Amino acid sequence: MEYFVNEKGYYGDFGGAYIPEMLYPNVEELRQNYMSIINDEGFQEEFKKLLKDYVGRPSPLYLAKRLSSKYHANIFLKREDLNHTGAHKINNTIGQILLAERLGKKRIIAETGAGQHGVATATVCALRGLECVIYMGEIDIERQAPNVARMKMLGATVVPATSGSKTLKDATNEAMRDWVNNPVDTHYIIGSVVGPHPYPDMVALFQSIISEETKKQLIEQTGRDQPDYVLACVGGGSNAMGMFYHFINDAAVKLIAVEAAGKGVSSGYTAATTALGKEGVLHGSRSILMQTEDGQVVEPFSVSAGLDYPGIGPQHAHLFKTTRAQYVSITDEEALNAGLLCTQLEGIIPAIESAHAIAQLEKMEFKAGENVVVCLSGRGDKDMETYMKYFGL
Repeated sequence: MEYFVNEKGYYGDFGGAYIPEMLYPNVEELRQNYMSIINDEGFQEEFKKLLKDYVGRPSPLYLAKRLSSKYHANIFLKREDLNHTGAHKINNTIGQILLAERLGKKRIIAETGAGQHGVATATVCALRGLECVIYMGEIDIERQAPNVARMKMLGATVVPATSGSKTLKDATNEAMRDWVNNPVDTHYIIGSVVGPHPYPDMVALFQSIISEETKKQLIEQTGRDQPDYVLACVGGGSNAMGMFYHFINDAAVKLIAVEAAGKGVSSGYTAATTALGKEGVLHGSRSILMQTEDGQVVEPFSVSAGLDYPGIGPQHAHLFKTTRAQYVSITDEEALNAGLLCTQLEGIIPAIESAHAIAQLEKMEFKAGENVVVCLSGRGDKDMETYMKYFGL
């Protein structure tokens, strides 16, 4: 079974580039150039140097002893929360800003939900001196105020998306409109493994550093580069794709992707895409998304702004359909409680997104000695208000 993108931009039945004619030149320019740019020796050298000296990679693979004792397995946390800007998002924005420069772009746009991708984009624009415009849902702007302040301090213009659910989906729509209107000088840094080809493949490549490092770190710590399980939360799915990437063709490794069930899968307030979704087109690619009988996109809901998305990336849709990865969902309540548990057992406050992946451990049974890697995709600073409100702190 082939799990990676083919020459037409598809993963099995999913992917492609379903875009308005106005966007065709932008996307085509990217498609024709991205692999040769990324594989260029000079690009790789600069990319790796920035990941090491600026981002602080490699991020540690930490054996969480108290969580391990609770779940009777070796629970390793891949500490993406320790990256500069506090999440995995910076891996991709560093790669894309270098790509944009080589394409001669002077202006950068992006969408953001939890604000982590917005901060990571604003950060690399400040680093390289490029104009930066971030689209963010009005509701997300309210619930992620510290990240909005960071973006502004970094010199970015933050534009609220005021239509629809006023969250990530709508911010993405606004960013796409901007790109249509500014095709020549603007590069759109998509923050997840979504969008028209080549974005899902490109973002996955930049994030694959997560699993590349994990394999080496597992050899050092366990003597083998294969864990028994790999877990990651999924909204659009970039941290999960980065965490799964180098394990996909290794059938012995069980891949578990954790979506946001919100108030419950059948509550009407959820973002459990694979549980409820059907095949269709969203934001430029064919994937699985939550939609009504007549094909209108259903508004997603999650306490975590970063998982509040009605679809998943096309590669995830393919992994789901072929059953290579298992897709499960965790409620807001389960995630918040897992966040508190991780904090009190390990002294690590996870982002609520990452807490979804940790919560799944509660539903699993392990054999003694099994090695389990959980991608801790971000830190919980941005979510303190939500945690405080929920637990009455």
